[in-house]
Amino acid sequence: MGPKDIYAQEKMNIAIVCFGQIESIVLDYLKNNLSEIFKALLYIGKTYDLPEYAYDKKRKQYLASAILHNLSQSKDKNHKTLAIIDKDLYVPELNFVFGLADSLRGACIISTTRLKQTYYGLPEDKDLFLRRTLKEAVHEIGHLLNLNHCPDPSCVMHFSNSLLDTDRKDYNFCNNCKKIALR
Repeated sequence: MGPKDIYAQEKMNIAIVCFGQIESIVLDYLKNNLSEIFKALLYIGKTYDLPEYAYDKKRKQYLASAILHNLSQSKDKNHKTLAIIDKDLYVPELNFVFGLADSLRGACIISTTRLKQTYYGLPEDKDLFLRRTLKEAVHEIGHLLNLNHCPDPSCVMHFSNSLLDTDRKDYNFCNNCKKIALR
């Protein structure tokens, strides 16, 4: 049974919410692919203003955990929220994060900022950007399914310390992570 079959028996709902403006091509790409990967009902939820309460002026970044803390907690274990922001995120222990999950709230967030080639002064590559965004979304939703980081560098649950790690891994779960997700 592959990752496409994970929720064949119990339908999961995933709401995609935005902080600030996110391109419709990104939302459509995620909606179509995440729906297929998780066999979930996906819908585009609310668009929020940029969360100024989470902005650290010294770091010029947004505190990911503060944003997640302010998302409403779902009482339904089959409802997950994927938040997307096009601003740089951090947690206190790290210089930046591509994303963060809060399994108690059933919510996760990803940042698209460092997934873009243009962030590094390179020419835009929309296909590469969309693949990276999908990998980070699947990774964070995996955490909502109680998956930990995986030692297999090709597994989507492998920790991405840099874009090299993100580009190296697949958007699928390895066999070990599939077994855990199916429990």
